[in-house]
Amino acid sequence: MFSQLKQNGLPSWAYKAALLVAAAIWGMGTVVIKSTVDEFPPSWLVGVRFTGAGIILGLVSFRKLRDRLAADGAGHLRDGAVLGVLLFLSYWANSSGLTDTTASNSSFLTTLYVVIIPFFSWFVIRKKPTRFNIVAALACTAGVACVSYTGAGAFSLRFGDLVTLLSALFLSLHVLYTAKFAPGRSMTVLTVIQFIAAGILGFAAGALTEPTPDFAHLAPDTWVSLAYLTVFASCIALGLQNAAVARVDPAQASLFLSTECVFGVVFSIALLGEVLTPSLFAGFALIFAGIVISEYLPLRAEKKRTQRAVEEKTPIPCEARDLEEADAFMR
Repeated sequence: MFSQLKQNGLPSWAYKAALLVAAAIWGMGTVVIKSTVDEFPPSWLVGVRFTGAGIILGLVSFRKLRDRLAADGAGHLRDGAVLGVLLFLSYWANSSGLTDTTASNSSFLTTLYVVIIPFFSWFVIRKKPTRFNIVAALACTAGVACVSYTGAGAFSLRFGDLVTLLSALFLSLHVLYTAKFAPGRSMTVLTVIQFIAAGILGFAAGALTEPTPDFAHLAPDTWVSLAYLTVFASCIALGLQNAAVARVDPAQASLFLSTECVFGVVFSIALLGEVLTPSLFAGFALIFAGIVISEYLPLRAEKKRTQRAVEEKTPIPCEARDLEEADAFMR
């Protein structure tokens, strides 16, 4: 699956669909993560899920892993280790924050990476945020706020909320550096390496700062939760994300991934009988509007620019000037 996503012949919608699948898997896992972290220390949880995911994905792609490491082992190991550190920090902060905040607060604060990425990309990949990025990010974040705060009380920042904010920062860096390291690298190999690196860091942090879980006496539902987080929320979802981010603009990718919150609410309604409210409808509409702004308006601006260039019989501006002219269209 991951190797097929990386083929140049696939249309862009296939990569964006992969991001939506990843978001759906994480949305389904919202309750799983919250219930698991209540019984399983955060660092150990990161260690178990990512070490297991790295071993599984490594065995599945062993031949490719061996060949690519033989061809460029140092480069893959270096980049994969950097991504592994960012992966560990983002998921450790998210899991730790959930011990002292609500699921709705965590969902909203983590999704702030939608706003952060277009600005961080200026420094990481030298790409200035456009008005499309800014407007889409704000609309999407407002939508996630509507969805996340349905039925909740007044917003207040606790220690867990502040830690979760760190998760959004590290997640932003992880998405951007994945896009930066992708050219010339095998995303499957980078994913395996970062999984193992994050898992090792999780075990190390757990051994130093947390009590060791009693694996022999874990409840069956805890093992099921760990299996879900390892196979689906780590192997499949993050594998899809990493493969797709290599082919999709990071700012757009973050918008698609932010639909995790929408999927979480949809699954809650379908499986737990929760009721739709005007706030939920408003949230869905705002998130959809953010994706439309990100996807449709730049294409419309490009079409107008192309038509104008043909009419004037002038060369079409190079891609490096596309976003600046798209901004001019919005003025």
